[in-house]
Amino acid sequence: MSFFNNIFGSNEEDNSSSKIKWNQLDDLKVIDEAIALSYEKPVILFKHSTRCSISRFALKQFENDYNFSSEQLEPFFLDLLNHRNISNEIAERFQVVHQSPQLILVKDGVAIFSSTHSDIEAEILNKFV
Repeated sequence: MSFFNNIFGSNEEDNSSSKIKWNQLDDLKVIDEAIALSYEKPVILFKHSTRCSISRFALKQFENDYNFSSEQLEPFFLDLLNHRNISNEIAERFQVVHQSPQLILVKDGVAIFSSTHSDIEAEILNKFV
């Protein structure tokens, strides 16, 4: 199983090995903080299902390709299985249909870009930074 864990990861998420310094979306008030911060710099929201191998693969690929500084983008991570209420609130506030995995880019309080599944690519964020 270690071969598959290397490709897809394990069910236990460990973002400590990521080169991205994720802010955890683990409380509804963090959405407000992300929105406020989006007036200073773009914010990304990554919605991830920890039980889904497709989501895990998209996350790992995104993390491997991510090359932005904290001055360029502020990344937020949502474990949507543990915080489905936050995912629902994100969908409502930004008028973006829920998907998993999903990447949402927020600027000046508005979702200006969204991608899901295999369309999640770090490189596309260059257009917005």
